[in-house]
Amino acid sequence: MATELQQGAPGGALAEKPKVFGLFSMVLFSVSAILVADTVGSSAAMGVQGLGFWIILGLLFFIPYGFVTAELGSAWPDEGGIYVWVKTAFGPGWGTVTSWMYWVNVALWAPSVFVLFLGAIEVAWGVDIAPLWEAVIVIAMVWAIVLVGILPLEWSKFVPNLSAALKVIVLVGLGALGVAYVVKNGAANSFALGDWIPQWNTDSLSFLPIIIYSYMGFELMSSAGGNIKNPRRDVPKMIIVAGAAILAVYMFATFGILASIKTEDVSIVTGIVDALKLMFDEMLGGASWLFNIAVVALLFTFFGNMVTWSIGANQTISATGLDDTAPGVFGHVNKHFGTPDYAFVLMGLIATGITILAYVLDPNQTSVFWTLFALSSIVFLIPYLLMFPALLVLRHKYPDQPRPYVIPGGKTGAWIATILCEAGIVLTLFLFFYFPAEGVAKATFWIITGGGTVISLLIGWWLYWNSSRRAGGAKRAA
Repeated sequence: MATELQQGAPGGALAEKPKVFGLFSMVLFSVSAILVADTVGSSAAMGVQGLGFWIILGLLFFIPYGFVTAELGSAWPDEGGIYVWVKTAFGPGWGTVTSWMYWVNVALWAPSVFVLFLGAIEVAWGVDIAPLWEAVIVIAMVWAIVLVGILPLEWSKFVPNLSAALKVIVLVGLGALGVAYVVKNGAANSFALGDWIPQWNTDSLSFLPIIIYSYMGFELMSSAGGNIKNPRRDVPKMIIVAGAAILAVYMFATFGILASIKTEDVSIVTGIVDALKLMFDEMLGGASWLFNIAVVALLFTFFGNMVTWSIGANQTISATGLDDTAPGVFGHVNKHFGTPDYAFVLMGLIATGITILAYVLDPNQTSVFWTLFALSSIVFLIPYLLMFPALLVLRHKYPDQPRPYVIPGGKTGAWIATILCEAGIVLTLFLFFYFPAEGVAKATFWIITGGGTVISLLIGWWLYWNSSRRAGGAKRAA
């Protein structure tokens, strides 16, 4: 098996990095990361115009984003992905903050995903889980992610692979059932061409960030660049194949929900399960056994999605620990499994604390989901404010760097792609801040999202400053 040597293994030894990701595994990993079933219900809540938004933002954001990531990922395929790109372009301080924000967002996001997990269980099987037990189950799922993530990549990669396959099956099946439902009963909403035209009003704009957010994750595969068999060749191919599949499945699944449920009745927490339950009852006479299988598969995709992101985020933060631009605890590598075990444990501790805090402040399921989701999304999107301009800076600083893939259109094409992507991120950040969760006081929402974002940024800079100070002291002592 082809391997490369990685600096920074325990005891200062060199550790071999197994090459476990070929093109097929990379496509599945990226589909598992980007194709998130937990946001399909939110996009469907926009109504049929949401399909128009998928297309417009696919052209204006998703495709340029794929171009930028393909060039960066093929030119700098090093372990750490987005951290390496930002660090090389803007310096180690910004690289560390980027890596920290990219990492901590997963700890903030995981509880909201498992709130949806529980909502799906309640709707599917008619159970009512008390808030206390919801919090306990969410925390248990968080630590299940930690345990799987610490396993060797050649083992844990099968979770994202299986999750990707199940996502496609469930979401395509949802769309197919929607087609059958329309043939038998007619559509619950009008799909006339005029209904696809986006309406730039408060209702649609409040959900618009969900679509851009749902497109994010192409760079995640590059965070494990040391484990890719041929990154320069396969990263661009992966983006093309995975990107086309992701856009098609997102739209088809959104159609499936809207085919059977009126827009005003779509729940952002249980929309997918509501639609599946209705269509199984209408089209398959209940078919409880098949419905149960579909729900279990859907639940596994929630878990698999978080395993995928935790692997990528922890590989990214691990690079800062190995670089001494963040505390070495992040770079600690398990001597048996070769994974950043301490980083996974820290992520679990933060997610546990956030879960407890969220349920203490507001045990309402929808409010907990949207507030945590908004905070994690804002924290998550900030690194992209640096990643996209890094493309232009790196072209200027390192014009002779081999680039197996280059954005079409030369310098003009690079500028257009960067501006479109940067504008999409800025708009999304503004909308996340502007629209609080329904039923949550604006002051509370802004304190949580704004305060959480500022605290996260300050911690990132403190990590870099403290590590740099200690590294400088060690050099002087030597």
